[in-house]
Amino acid sequence: MSLKAGIVGLPNVGKSTLFNAITKKNILSANYPFATIEPNVGVVVVPDKRIDFLNAMYEPKSLVPTTYEFIDIAGLVQGASSGEGLGNKFLSHIREVDAIVEVVRCFDNPEITHVSGSTDPIRDIDIINVELVLSDLDIIENRLDKIEKKALATKDKDSLAEVALLKKIEDALKQNIAVRKLDFNEDEQKIIKNYNLITAKPIIYAANVDEETVSVGDNKYSLLVKEYAEKENSGVIVMCAKMEEELSSFDEEEKNSFLNSMGIASSGLDKLIYATYDLLGLATFFTSGKDEVRAWTFKKGMKAPECAGIIHSDFEKGFIKAEVTSFDDLYNYGSEAKVKEAGRLRLEGKDYLMQDGDICYFRFNV
Repeated sequence: MSLKAGIVGLPNVGKSTLFNAITKKNILSANYPFATIEPNVGVVVVPDKRIDFLNAMYEPKSLVPTTYEFIDIAGLVQGASSGEGLGNKFLSHIREVDAIVEVVRCFDNPEITHVSGSTDPIRDIDIINVELVLSDLDIIENRLDKIEKKALATKDKDSLAEVALLKKIEDALKQNIAVRKLDFNEDEQKIIKNYNLITAKPIIYAANVDEETVSVGDNKYSLLVKEYAEKENSGVIVMCAKMEEELSSFDEEEKNSFLNSMGIASSGLDKLIYATYDLLGLATFFTSGKDEVRAWTFKKGMKAPECAGIIHSDFEKGFIKAEVTSFDDLYNYGSEAKVKEAGRLRLEGKDYLMQDGDICYFRFNV
C-alpha cells in the first residue's frame, strides 16, 4: 500500500529540520519563508523489532520492511487559500497525502524569525487550519454551483443525495468545523472520497520544543497544543526537531546511549512514525522464508483475502486458505516446528480478520 504523510506548518517552525531528521537528507532549511518550494519526498522505514527478529531467524536473501512516504510541504501563510505565498500550489500538494503532520513552533528563539513576530502555537494552528477549511469550502461551493440547480430540476436521487451531503459539509466548514469531525454513512463516505478534502484527513500535531524542554517533557506552549488537540480528538507528539536532526547522524547504539543519558525512552521521531502509522489505522503482517522476509502494511479490519491481494491480485481472486502464525507464538516457541508441535499454526478462511503481527502463507488457485 502506498501511504503518504504530509508535513505542514507556518514558515520557520521546524518542518524542514524535522524532514531532514526523518529522511536523513540535507535539503534546504533556511531562516526565511518559502525556503522549501517543491515538496520534498522521503521514504521512511517504520521501526519494527519484529522484522529484525525474523531476519535473524530466517537469514533471508532479501529483507523488506514497512515503509511510507513523508512529504515536506512548503510553509503556508495566512491567505494561502486565496493564493498568498504560492498557497494554492502548496494546498494542492496536501490533497495528495493520507494524513497530515502539523508542526507547531513551541520554543522561543530571537535568532529564528517567526513569520507572525512572536511564539503563539494556538494562533499558528488556527492560521493553518482556517486556510485548510477555506480551501475545502471553495471546492464544495464550486461543486454546488455546478450541480445544485440541475439536481433540483431533475429530482435525480443520486444528485440530490450529493447536494444534501455537500450542504452538510458546507455548513460545517462555514462554522470552521473540519470534515473529519463529521459523521458520515457508508454511501456518504464514498461520495466525499472523490473530493479529496484536506480537512477530512486525520491530523497529528508535532509540538516542536527546544532541547531543554524535551528532557522534561513539556513547556507552556506544548501544553497549550495538547489542550487544543484533546478538544478535537487529535494526537500530539512533543519533540525537538533540531535534536532529532542531530540524532539522525548517530548509529543505533549511539542514539540509544544519548537518549538514555537524557532519561528519554525513545526518540520523538520514532514516536511520530508510530503515531502517524496508528493515525491511519494501519497494522503489519509478515511473509517469511529463506528467500525473503517482508512486512506488509494493511488497514485494520481487512480480511485475509484482501491482505493476500496486497501481495498480488491473483492471491485474492483465487484465495483458498491462509496459514497463520502469530509473531508472539513464533517468538515464544522459537521456531516454526515448535509452533506446529504446540498446535498454534492456524488455517484461516475468507472471513478471517487479519491481526497485527500475523505471519502468513497464502494458499490460492487461479
